[in-house]
Amino acid sequence: MANPYHHALSSVKKWGGVVEDYLPIHDWFDASKELHGDFRHRALRHHTQGIFECERTFGHTITTSAGRVIPVRWIGEQHVTEDCGFIPTFSDWVKGIEPQPWMNSPRRLSKELEEQTDEQKAEFTEKMNRTMYRLNSF
Repeated sequence: MANPYHHALSSVKKWGGVVEDYLPIHDWFDASKELHGDFRHRALRHHTQGIFECERTFGHTITTSAGRVIPVRWIGEQHVTEDCGFIPTFSDWVKGIEPQPWMNSPRRLSKELEEQTDEQKAEFTEKMNRTMYRLNSF
């Protein structure tokens, strides 16, 4: 698995400048290794939407230490292509997920909340009735 440093070296070879010009972008793509230590970490950012998100994060271009203006999208495309061999979509990654029962067993939250709200109303009414009874007892 490539290291962000090696991706940055590849960027230097392609567009000039120094490793530090590119390292923040390559670190951003591989930050998901903190969550999952094998290739599957790439499902979070190594796709078309991840490249656009990178551009939103770092801006449309960077200016290298050599003064050259490089589109951030180019750097993102380089990173993803070096790791995946092409630029997948998010859907390409999701197709590979094997559905598990817990992934699609939603709670009926609205029903639970409505029931809870009814219980809370009943509890409140009961408390109010006890309070009124005490007040009337004086």
